[in-house]
Amino acid sequence: MTSANPISARSWLAGSVRAVRLFLTAAAVLCLNTFVQAQSCALCYTQAASSGSRIIHGLRSGIIVLIIPPALMSIGITALAYRKRNQFHEQTKGSRPNGW
Repeated sequence: MTSANPISARSWLAGSVRAVRLFLTAAAVLCLNTFVQAQSCALCYTQAASSGSRIIHGLRSGIIVLIIPPALMSIGITALAYRKRNQFHEQTKGSRPNGW
């Protein structure tokens, strides 16, 4: 019989916990979406309700157009920061910072 490697089991467990957290976060975002949509301005709501379907469609398209670019930029900056997080902290063993 071979024994399981405790390091690989630990990393598998950490990956599983990370996946569960990601799933729960995504589920919370999707479930809370209806609550977020309910937070609307009363004036905007009455104006949109009194207008025609063409205006309502235009408002929805405009909202999507105004949301997508900042969201994509935020995702891009976050991904870039994550990829570059250790760029300036890599040092060899035994070397001192700033050439000491």
